[in-house]
Amino acid sequence: MLLLSPSPISLLGALLLCLPLALIFTITTTPTTTTTNGGATSSPCIITTTGGASPFQTTLTTNTSVKKTTSNPVLTAIKSTIKTRRPTNNHTTTAPPPSTAEIFVDDDDDNALFRLAARANPNPTSPRKIAFLFLTTTPLPFAPIWEIYFRKTPKILYNVYVHADPSYRYDPPFSGVFENRVIPGSKPTRRHSPTLISAARRLLSHALTHDRSNSKFALLSPSCIPLHSFRFTYKTLTRSRKSFVEILKNESGAWERWAARGEEAMLPEVPFDEFRIGSQFFVLTRRHARVVVADRRLWAKFNAPCAEPYTCYPEEQYFATLLNRKDPRGCVPATLTHVDWAGRDDGHPRTYNATEVGPDLIVRLRMGRPRYGDEEEEVAINGSDASVRKRRHPFLFARKFSPDSVEPLLSMAGGVIFRD
Repeated sequence: MLLLSPSPISLLGALLLCLPLALIFTITTTPTTTTTNGGATSSPCIITTTGGASPFQTTLTTNTSVKKTTSNPVLTAIKSTIKTRRPTNNHTTTAPPPSTAEIFVDDDDDNALFRLAARANPNPTSPRKIAFLFLTTTPLPFAPIWEIYFRKTPKILYNVYVHADPSYRYDPPFSGVFENRVIPGSKPTRRHSPTLISAARRLLSHALTHDRSNSKFALLSPSCIPLHSFRFTYKTLTRSRKSFVEILKNESGAWERWAARGEEAMLPEVPFDEFRIGSQFFVLTRRHARVVVADRRLWAKFNAPCAEPYTCYPEEQYFATLLNRKDPRGCVPATLTHVDWAGRDDGHPRTYNATEVGPDLIVRLRMGRPRYGDEEEEVAINGSDASVRKRRHPFLFARKFSPDSVEPLLSMAGGVIFRD
């Protein structure tokens, strides 16, 4: 049999005939994929946000055969707390720290808690307790001082609650009187934002629902120290039927703070003549704690984003404005937490360092007289000039102290601070 050798021209023709078939085969062939949910193609989407040493991370599975996706609780918690720019792709994205103007609070996760707390009985049972509410992003540098403060105190007289920003590392972890006292649902907090208000409302809600004996609610920062023994503090607070919240009307820069969200943004709920300023560190009665967690009308205004964030301090405005609107006669318009603003123009009060801490400082802080709002307004609300001027409640706490001052404070705890 005679075999014919193919010519170059016939080979080229064969290749041209096969090329379309090869292209069709390549296009219609499905690549190998990972299948889940009975064969539906899935693709991972990881979104990582960083706010400290322990970032939140979650993997989302997209099911192409189901239009409705299952909500991821971790991602929901992140999105409900801090509004950040959406990633432009499905790859791992590290979100930048949000600017203060982008921060807002979504109460969806907290509304059930707030509603429950608002229905708490306003009358505390006996024995009445003091609820100490610590709002922190640090491991509480003065925990050793507070340990001594509570050491010989019957536990039937107090409760401790901690709101700890989950985006920070707590090393060493909370221990002693603070162990297992971090409230569930703690969320990130930032200055110049309503997140600090929301954190305080969360603390109040947990304290209201946890123990009906809680009669006074003292909000404290990690830089706070006690100026007296627990016995002195307890006697001072339980003797009064009023809340202690600083309420100031004629403060410098009040207009700029009121208009920080826009010149008419606070209207009609908060006209300028009803706008008040004061320290965020308060002591509230049980009845007023319920007022704070039940409020939605004024909270919606103070939760609005600020156009001018550096004149926006909602945590120093909301509580004073709300309680002055609701029950000015039920408030002593002063804070019992001493702080020194003299000569400060950077938004931060004076910080006492280790070299300044001694018995003389403690005595001087104790002897200070709280500022009782605007005295002419106080006269109109609570009585004569003489009665207002005679007021002299003791400072029970003080801030700010640097972490390195813990040693000199411990050295004089028994002989000075807790000796009344």
